[in-house]
Amino acid sequence: MPRSDVRRAPLADSLPMTLRVYRKLSSAMVPLAPALIARRLKQGKEDPERVGERRGLSPDTRPHGPLVWIHGASVGEVLAAAALIERLRALNLRILLTSGTVTSAAIVAKRFPPDIIHQYVPYDSPRYVARFLDHWRPSLALFIESDLWPNLILSSAARRLPMVLINGRMSPRSFPRWRRVSNTISALLEKFEVCLAQSETDADRFAALGSRNVVVTGNLKLDVPAPPADQAKLEKLMAVTRGRPAIVAASTHPGEEQMLVEAHKTLARYFPGLLTVIVPRHPDRGDAVAGVVAAAGRHSAQRSREELPTATSDIYVADTMGELGLFYRFSPIVFVGGSLVPHGGQNPIEAVKLGASVVHGPHVFNFSDVYEALDKAGGARLAATPEALVKQLGQLLADSRTREACLTAAEHVVGELGGALDRTMAALEPYLLQLRLEMGAANA
Repeated sequence: MPRSDVRRAPLADSLPMTLRVYRKLSSAMVPLAPALIARRLKQGKEDPERVGERRGLSPDTRPHGPLVWIHGASVGEVLAAAALIERLRALNLRILLTSGTVTSAAIVAKRFPPDIIHQYVPYDSPRYVARFLDHWRPSLALFIESDLWPNLILSSAARRLPMVLINGRMSPRSFPRWRRVSNTISALLEKFEVCLAQSETDADRFAALGSRNVVVTGNLKLDVPAPPADQAKLEKLMAVTRGRPAIVAASTHPGEEQMLVEAHKTLARYFPGLLTVIVPRHPDRGDAVAGVVAAAGRHSAQRSREELPTATSDIYVADTMGELGLFYRFSPIVFVGGSLVPHGGQNPIEAVKLGASVVHGPHVFNFSDVYEALDKAGGARLAATPEALVKQLGQLLADSRTREACLTAAEHVVGELGGALDRTMAALEPYLLQLRLEMGAANA
């Protein structure tokens, strides 16, 4: 197997013009990096103590032996790799995990073992990428889904670093855009030795765009363990809301909260004491969500202010990090956000695994196969309009047997669709075998 520490291959002069121009522009933009970092710091999008990582610099030491580098864009991708990381750790492999957002870094710190090395992915300049690769010298690179930074890929390939795209997804939005620059995406995808796709549809799209070895392994997010919860905090929340019917709206996006508050106003006429918990996808939007509630003439409490819902609270804004597991356990009914607006939906599997009946909007193209299977089996309920949202939530609030039937069907679907982790590990076995051989030689 090729190794990243052998003689580097020159970057091909036959790269498409788009990539050659991109490389020159990204090199020329280096002097502007301080201004970009300063702006992102002001926006809260960078960690002031770790901005050096964005320039490929790190005070951390590379561990001895083989190092598996896993890269994901943000929270969803990082969590999708959680079970895979545990399998790799069980083989005594060291893990370098990169991502691009402050929220994903916080999740890694909270939910991953301390021996997982997290770094912010460097800005995609040849200079910064080279620093990163020189320092960490990864033995195997696993890119999650479709976060394809050209310099990161081209520079890794030039060092003969084996790269695998795992949990590969090509959305209906991205596919036609990439088709218009097919030479560009083909020049990047062909650098991956294998593409492990979530579905047959994804596999067909990757193959059409130039992936040379595509295997369908399924969606790792279906095998992710249910998120944890602080039992004491859950019991406290249950105690102050005891007897109240409740709905959780998880991972909501701008535009959805207005519809959810209006749905609450209607439902509260039929279900006295109803509490709706809104968990915004980005916790820093908590104040904005509370403003929406106030504008609708309803009362809210905000978790980020260490408030608990009172008897007068209509909406509880759960604007904290890493507590979805708590709220999925809190209510048997969950609306999964990002689906009433054309964002593409969020992952419903964690809610199902924690015993919730799922309602969703029409825009679920990020998880189309999962939602299609759930809807067909009666394991989730589609609310295509605000009126349908009220109807679906109302039916689940009114009838425990309907909730139980929905959950039972959903659990069956999740069981049927699982297994991606085992198939991914099987596809990676030739690479992992090589790393184990290298560990054995180093320890001999």
